[in-house]
Parts: sequence; structure tokens; C-alpha cells
Amino acid sequence: MSRGGRHAYAALSVLAAGALVLTGCSKGGSDTGKNDKKNEENAKRQQSSIKFGDAAASQGPAAEVKGAKAGGTMEVLQRDSFAHLDPGQIYVSDEMALSQLIHRGLTGYKATSDDGKSHEVVGDLATDSGTTTDGGKTWKYTLKDGIKFADGTPITSKDVRQTFERLFAPFINQGPSYIQQWLADSTDYRKLLKDGPYKGKHLPDSIMETPDDKTIVFHFKTAHPDLPYALAMSGYSVVSAKSDTKEKYDKKPMTSGPYKIQSFKSGKSMVLVKNTNWDAKTDPIRHQYVDQFNIQFNQQYEQSTKALLADTGADQTGVSFSNAVDAGNLSKVLADPKLKSRTVSGYQPYVGQMNINMAKPELKDINVRKAIAYALPVTPFVRAYGGTDAMEVAGGLLSPTVSGYDASFDPFGKKEKPAGDPAKAKELLKKAGKLNMKLTFAYINTNEGQQYSTAMAAGLKKAGFNVQRQEIPAESYYDQVSKVDNSYDIFHTAWGADWPSASTVLPPLYDGRLIADGSQNYSQVNDPHVNSEIDRINKITDPVKSAAEWEKLDKYLLTKVVNEVPTAYYKQTQIAGSKVGGLVYDDVIGGLDPRRLFIK
Repeated sequence: MSRGGRHAYAALSVLAAGALVLTGCSKGGSDTGKNDKKNEENAKRQQSSIKFGDAAASQGPAAEVKGAKAGGTMEVLQRDSFAHLDPGQIYVSDEMALSQLIHRGLTGYKATSDDGKSHEVVGDLATDSGTTTDGGKTWKYTLKDGIKFADGTPITSKDVRQTFERLFAPFINQGPSYIQQWLADSTDYRKLLKDGPYKGKHLPDSIMETPDDKTIVFHFKTAHPDLPYALAMSGYSVVSAKSDTKEKYDKKPMTSGPYKIQSFKSGKSMVLVKNTNWDAKTDPIRHQYVDQFNIQFNQQYEQSTKALLADTGADQTGVSFSNAVDAGNLSKVLADPKLKSRTVSGYQPYVGQMNINMAKPELKDINVRKAIAYALPVTPFVRAYGGTDAMEVAGGLLSPTVSGYDASFDPFGKKEKPAGDPAKAKELLKKAGKLNMKLTFAYINTNEGQQYSTAMAAGLKKAGFNVQRQEIPAESYYDQVSKVDNSYDIFHTAWGADWPSASTVLPPLYDGRLIADGSQNYSQVNDPHVNSEIDRINKITDPVKSAAEWEKLDKYLLTKVVNEVPTAYYKQTQIAGSKVGGLVYDDVIGGLDPRRLFIK
């Protein structure tokens, strides 16, 4: 699973790849983390469950946006050019944001509230979110009437078959691989159809059936109740069988959403215009208010913020799908009610965590691990990445954007004492007979890494640890910390859910059977109860019930195992020009929702 996409937070620095960089301004050391109002707001954002919608919920058109008008051209200022436009290669957040306008899949997320916090998985090209009669081994989808590509060709099951079979071809190597692995029942999935459909071979009916133009049936050897979520990923949007140009499709795809690409000059600009073959009656998710989007690349956060703050000329109808308000302006923007009214803020799917290396003999004692957990100050980490405008002190391992998140869970008292509790930690260390124990603290060699590791190490020293900091270059950071025989006792990583279920968080990070070089089980935890619970919960078909069970496992890991110390939930603030309407921060997208935008 890609580390450059929703997963590991691209080395947590301003030189991170893609659009996954969160910048903010430092608020100094005044943040206490105790904020009842914030916790209440947090609780309101909690997604206790995201239901799978039926046929009625999947009918278009999407509910009208209040005050929306049709027409006009919108300017879009983006830092990064789009490296990939082929759905099968899309896995980073800026490309995911664009795909909301140009691509459609079998399922998608429909906002069920105007604030972008409540959602339902519904049928997008399909008539519903999917039906299973055997607990998630077999899933059936029926295509809607009247769905077409931008060239007017009807979308049929042949296109859906092409969409999935081409994912096995070697040139598709950047997108998600969940469904390919499920179809092959193996992580080594390419063997199932190594050349994709391009040499005339196809997946057998025992794996994927398309008995007629409208019907698609997926057959898995083991139950995958999360398929409706997975299908909603941009990486599984439909590809035209007729127009599939293999590698060339990445620069010139046939689109199916409300917009099509009129022109694309990589690294410079892109123009989106209305797709006249998109029918709003088939689409419960998207709108087509704006006539044209003029996208400009190479707009750094400082540039785009400055332009949108100035609010003159084309910038009055300007926005960015991905750029955040830059570090130097964040406090100013949020402190000025007039400017703040032009912003949207919300959580990203990332949670930071300090990993405690369970493979180390000296860390086998739970009292030592608890001592680390209580001693560790998280204030320096939050401050290094922009203060509480850019991050929120974390309690558990699940982001506020994920079902099963509990705003009140705070096992190590970090929300109350973000500077740590050295006295409690020292007691635990004495109990373990490990005062002055050496602790190797690996950190990333960026300004932020230097800053947080120095202050965090000082907090651990107060509790009686002998802390040795060890620097790792940013470009090889995740490679180094994911080695089984690494020499580090503690080190920080961050992880983002691929969809709003803990099934994309707890299993990849904490399944002991996945421990290997390059694995994301960074803490190398191998707990029999955790492993068996992952298997059990993965089989629960009701998303509400599974969310409750994942929440229990999150709590078990942090109270009975103590292999991690959560640090922060990542947030983002974006700004738009004064003539932009329909501004909403969508928790699933992890940013501004481009589907609702209009010009006032």
C-alpha cells in the first residue's frame, strides 16, 4: 500500500511528496490542550458510523446547495501539478480532489449534512452501494440507466471489467491495491492476470462476472464487508474500455464526471469545462454549477494565500483544492472574522504516533512503555508543526474522520497534560527498576524534527530516561524505521485512513503477522488478542457494529499493550476569494469539497 498517498504522512515535513503537507504557524508554548469547547466540537464531528445507502439514497440529482447559482469561471491555485490522471494511478490527495470533478466510480460518498461532516456511501454509477448475501464474499452491482463517458459512449459492465483487470498490468503501480489483493486472495496479486486484459486474458467468472451490460459480480475467497468503501476510492473510478490507451491514458483519460479536461499543460495549467454528457439525474453526489475551472500550478502556499487574501480581479473567484493557508498567515487569517469567513477548516485523516519498538528486550516491560507514554510531552510536536490551529492533541489512534473515534478517550492524559507527567512516569520507571535507562530516539532531520525531538527528549529525561537522539535523513526516514532490525527504541510516524473505517488503520499498523522489512507495523507489536480481533472484526458486515468493535481494539492497544503514544490529529485551513460560494470542508475528502462550489 502506497506511502505517498493517504497512508504514511510523507515523512512529515515541508519537503514531503505530493500535496500531503500541512503547514501552520507556531503559537509558542502557551497551548495547554485543555479546551472543553474544542472537545465538544470534536464530539459533534464524530462519525459514529457511515451507512451503506440503498437505491433511494443513490438516486440523483444531488441536493441543491443553498444560494447556488450557475455560470462563471473559477480560478484554482495549486502548488503541485497532477502527476496522474488515470484513475488506477491516483492515490495522493490533490489528484483525489480533482477526481471528484472528472471521474465517477461504482460507489461514492454523499454528504448528508451541509457541513461536510456526515456521509453515506451510495451507488454512484451503480444503483446502490452493493448487495451481499453471504457476509461480504459475493457482491453484486447493477449499473444505472443514462450513464455516459464524456464522448457520449454509454458506460457498461465491459468498462467496469476493464477498469479492474487493467489494475493487474505492471504499468499501474501508483494507486491503491486493496481490491486487486482481495480478488487474488494474496498480496502478490499480479500473478492472477499479469498483463491485465491487454493480451486477451480475463478474470474468470469465479472471480468477476459480467453476465450482461448492467451487472457486475465480485467473488472473494474471504469476506470483505468494506468493499463499498473501497470502491469509493478515486483509484477505482471507471475507465473507458474503448479509450484505454494504457500508459498514455495517464495524461489524457476519458472522463465521466460533470467536468472534462479541455487542456492540460503539465506543470503549468489545466482547464476544466462542463461535460455535456453528464446527467445530473444519475448523480447523487456532484454538482455542475461552475462553467469552467482555470487551474494554475506552481503556486506555493505563501503565493496562493497572499493572492486570495488580496481578493482582487480573478482572485475574487479564486480557490485552491489542496493548498492550505501558509504558516506565516494562519493565525492572522483565523483571528480576523472577515478573513475567517472566507476559510474552511477541518481534520485530515492523519494521526501522529510515537512508536515504541516492541522488538527491543528492554521495552518488553509494560511499566517501561507506560513510563514513556506518560513522560512524553506532545506540546513540542504540535508547536513544531504549527500549533493548535494546525493540529489537535490526540487521545486515541483513530482520527475524528474515522468511524469509531471517541473524543473523550485520553489514556495518557495528554489532553489535560500535553507537556507530559514526568512524576507519574518516574514512579513507573522505578517500579520497573529501570531508572536512567538508555532510550534511542530517532527523528527526521528537518527543522520540525530537530525542534520537536529536542524538546520531547528533554521531557523524557525529566522522567529518568537517558535519551540519545539519532537523526535520520528525510528521504530515507520511512525506509529506515520500517526495518525489522532497526536500532531505534522510539520514533514518530503518521498514518491516514484510506476510507472512514478503522479497518484501514488498525490492521495495517498492528497486525503482528505483517511484521517484515517495509511493513507499516512500525512498533512491531505481535499480540495474539489483537491479531484474532483483527480477523474477527474484519468479518463484521454492519459498519456501525464494526466501528464499535474497532473502537474497543483501539482502547485495548493503548491500555493493555501500550505500543504507541498518539501525538496529534492533523488539521487544515483553506481560504477562497470573496465571490466563491459553496465553501465546505469535507471530512472524507480531507479538504475543501470542489463538487459544491459556485460563483456568487
